[in-house]
Amino acid sequence: MSPLKKVLSIDGGGIRGIIPGQILVEVEKEFGVEVAKDFDLVAGTSTGGILACAFLLENPKKPNTPKFSAEEVVGLYFKRGETIFDIPFFHKVRSVAGIIDEKYPAKGIEDSLKAYFGDVWLKDLLKPCVITTYDIENRKGHFFGQHKAQKDPDYNYKVRDVARATSAAPTYFECERVTSEAGNSYSLIDGGVFVNNPSLVAYAEGRSIFEIDGEEATAKDMKILSIGTGHNRKSYPYNKAKNYGMAEWVKPVIDIMMSGSADVAHYQLDKIYGTIDNPDQYLRIDGDLKGTNIDPDMDCATQENMANLKAFGQQLFEENKGKIEEWLGI
Repeated sequence: MSPLKKVLSIDGGGIRGIIPGQILVEVEKEFGVEVAKDFDLVAGTSTGGILACAFLLENPKKPNTPKFSAEEVVGLYFKRGETIFDIPFFHKVRSVAGIIDEKYPAKGIEDSLKAYFGDVWLKDLLKPCVITTYDIENRKGHFFGQHKAQKDPDYNYKVRDVARATSAAPTYFECERVTSEAGNSYSLIDGGVFVNNPSLVAYAEGRSIFEIDGEEATAKDMKILSIGTGHNRKSYPYNKAKNYGMAEWVKPVIDIMMSGSADVAHYQLDKIYGTIDNPDQYLRIDGDLKGTNIDPDMDCATQENMANLKAFGQQLFEENKGKIEEWLGI
């Protein structure tokens, strides 16, 4: 019997990517499990897409090994978070505090991504991946994949462009125009607008790329570890919402859209894996931020809030340590 394929999926959530990142730091410390070494497919949306790329980046001095440890990957947020989510005074004035233009200029995030990813191509990442974005001109999902990039130059892009596109959250950052190695260009925004939890996408991709005993893989052949970025189900009272106009609905719609799509993906996978002999092959880890000292806004990148997010990730790991150990088969 072939060994089960291990799939990792990481949600979107802006600066809250520290939570799944820290969980993976603890997994690496406690169990010696490295993303690039021990997973067969990694999926990510938005901040999860950036994490996926960072975990799979090859060390140019040591071929076939990751450039960053999990702890160094999480360090990206602490070193660059305040720069990425910084609003220069004149940009704030020009954008009318994000009302008539994106909230943040692209320079902060683009400089940060270039510093970490340089000129590396998607095809050169260490493992197959699926990074989600949405094509606003062709009106369809656009999925980046290392395994596709190795076969076709039109699927190959600079990793920094992949990371920039998957995190181009509407109202936060301007959309991104990316050009493939083959010279074709696409206009993309954050994949979180339709698939903030990419675990179901990862499952579908796994079925298409994994072959077990000459046949397409199914749920019984894959283990999926899906990690969220924490949630805070903010209530929108009817008496207020009924009078919302376009401006008032923008932020709630994004919030509802992202959390709703994440919930649906979890529900569907839970049902899929409920049909096999070992439903625990699918494990979802996420946490409720209500009642914590965490600001759940995707762009709250103060040092205090980032430290609180890190502590919450450590807490989630401890609460789910037994389940993770069982899932890993250690």
